[in-house]
Amino acid sequence: MEPDHNPPPNTSTPFHHHHDGAGTCVNCGGPTAFPTPPPDPNPNYIPIRAPAVNLPPANNREIIIRTPVPQSQRIIPLTPPFHFQTPTKKIHSQSDIDQFHSSPTCHNFLGFIVSLSESVRSHKLSDPCHVSPPVSAIVSVLQTLIAYVDEIPLALQTSRYGNLAYRTWHEHMSCDAESFMLQFLPTDLHSATVELVPYFTDSFGNSSRIDYGTGHETNFAAWLYCLARLGVVKEEDYQALVSRVFVKYLELMRKLQTTYCLEPAGSHGVWGLDDYHFLPFIFGSSQLIDHKYMKPKSIHNEDI
Repeated sequence: MEPDHNPPPNTSTPFHHHHDGAGTCVNCGGPTAFPTPPPDPNPNYIPIRAPAVNLPPANNREIIIRTPVPQSQRIIPLTPPFHFQTPTKKIHSQSDIDQFHSSPTCHNFLGFIVSLSESVRSHKLSDPCHVSPPVSAIVSVLQTLIAYVDEIPLALQTSRYGNLAYRTWHEHMSCDAESFMLQFLPTDLHSATVELVPYFTDSFGNSSRIDYGTGHETNFAAWLYCLARLGVVKEEDYQALVSRVFVKYLELMRKLQTTYCLEPAGSHGVWGLDDYHFLPFIFGSSQLIDHKYMKPKSIHNEDI
């Protein structure tokens, strides 16, 4: 018997193509398989493409999601009388997280990070900027902590991660933390050390686990935010906070990570840009805005 070369009739529903924004097929006038969702009128939302799914290119619009864009905010300094207290853990459940995310403090903190990022927009780290006495003192403190690393020898051990000498460094840092704060705090704010010191000491990793991650980096950003709320650093200091203070902090942390083999805290593997840090990518992307030669596609250039 001769094989039947005629294919069986296609009984599946035909797929229809449509104009952007229309719900009818350009070929037959029938309804499209994937109707276009209405646009979000909120100007603070921008489209970001979702992970790839098995849909034809004509339907890319169907997999667009929208995400809020944090906006820069001014930091209003606190006014006397001051009432400082030791920070304690307040977030214990998902509802606590949701409450914090919707709080004015969270929005103001994110706005502070955005303001720092905008302060270095299209600027190189070497560009001149205003460096106030408090900023200069903070850089000096971080340089002192770098010197501590050179003074504390490594412990003899065979484990891959976590040289025990890091605990000695962390103890030295913690013991001197309050005196560090007093170097740049005005007299009427000396009592603020009860709140500032815990954020500061939690910025350099965990001495028990001998690890470091983005949570510790966030503590350092929160410490800078506290200084802004106290009026110790002002808006004109923001560029220096990134190009002088944060760069020196990053230098210190890279030295700690490589010297004492700090374990990444909460590593995301290939899904993370860096096992230890995240803020450099935010600040760095702002620096590259409107760059003459460096474009997003430049990442494929091996010379760069």
